Amino acid sequence: MPVGNIPTDVDLETRPKLRKQERRKHILLELRLRPHVRISELADHFRVSAETVRRDIGKLSDDGLLDRAHGGASAIISGRYPSFNERATDRVNERERIGRLAANLVQPGETLMVDSGATTLQLARFLAFDGTPCTVFTNSFPVAMALGQSDAANVVVCPGDYLSSESAVVGTDAVEFLQRHSVDRCLIGASGLSEGGPSETIRGFAAVKRTMLRQCRMSHLLIDGRKFGREGLAQIGNLSDLTSVVSDQDPTAELAKSLRHSNVEVLVAR
Repeated sequence: MPVGNIPTDVDLETRPKLRKQERRKHILLELRLRPHVRISELADHFRVSAETVRRDIGKLSDDGLLDRAHGGASAIISGRYPSFNERATDRVNERERIGRLAANLVQPGETLMVDSGATTLQLARFLAFDGTPCTVFTNSFPVAMALGQSDAANVVVCPGDYLSSESAVVGTDAVEFLQRHSVDRCLIGASGLSEGGPSETIRGFAAVKRTMLRQCRMSHLLIDGRKFGREGLAQIGNLSDLTSVVSDQDPTAELAKSLRHSNVEVLVAR
């Protein structure tokens, strides 16, 4: 008779150990079935040390795919946040102005990383409309499709775990893919921008954005002015990680002072 999914006649000591990526996918699968997993149980199941499982959980937490908890990990419980489609139909004129100005920053022949978002989609549309020659790495299918309208753009889509509400990929595979490339610029969005830096609310996005910031020479944050002063669940980086902020309005006095102190240029799309 089987016990769980493992037959009783299987010798667990001779069963092949799972590789790192397989273990991490299994941890995420477990969290879809129950809200919490314990390190000790996973270590016994995988036949590895508790420290190995702790590193797995740490990496998945850094990628925004689970929450670390005492003795284990928990599934992320996220609040209601507008979907990509909802955001894409909100404040369209403002996003278009931001996207147009940001597209003017890109020089012909540059390599870019562009993340998923309603405002970065407008950037992609203007790059395609202008026929700007560029190579773009993105985790966003809408961004890829918009740029795909231009014969001048070479588009590379990241691998990863598909997030249907955002039409984008996230996770370890996406992050590790981006880490293998270096580009001239990254152009990213965020859920909020405060004196502590840009932050993100959507599960898995912060890790992708952090990686893009590390892999570029110049970094541009495209953000709706209503998000000034807001703080998302996960920190993306510090103000000093940014080359410029592109928005539809001037930041508040305190935020503007912090941006100047961090040598971040503010570009306002009028």
